[in-house]
Amino acid sequence: MFGLSVKKVNESVIIKWQFTKVEIPISDILEVSLDETYGGADPSAIRIGNPSGALDRVVLKTKKHTYILFTSNIQNVKRTLDQAIIHR
Repeated sequence: MFGLSVKKVNESVIIKWQFTKVEIPISDILEVSLDETYGGADPSAIRIGNPSGALDRVVLKTKKHTYILFTSNIQNVKRTLDQAIIHR
């Protein structure tokens, strides 16, 4: 199984998990936060990652969608997203 990865590439953030790849323009990102609930507080959010294998959740709100990223590497994922929006 492939782990969740988040990378900044040019003016986008690329989220990969298994065979899923989501590209989000940095200019569309509104907020990055943590979610302490098991399945995520927003029922309409797009979930990426393995919820049963991940201890932490990062919520990524964009102009179009809300994403919940299930990860066991929360520091790296949140830092990558925070740095992307700080340097836009």
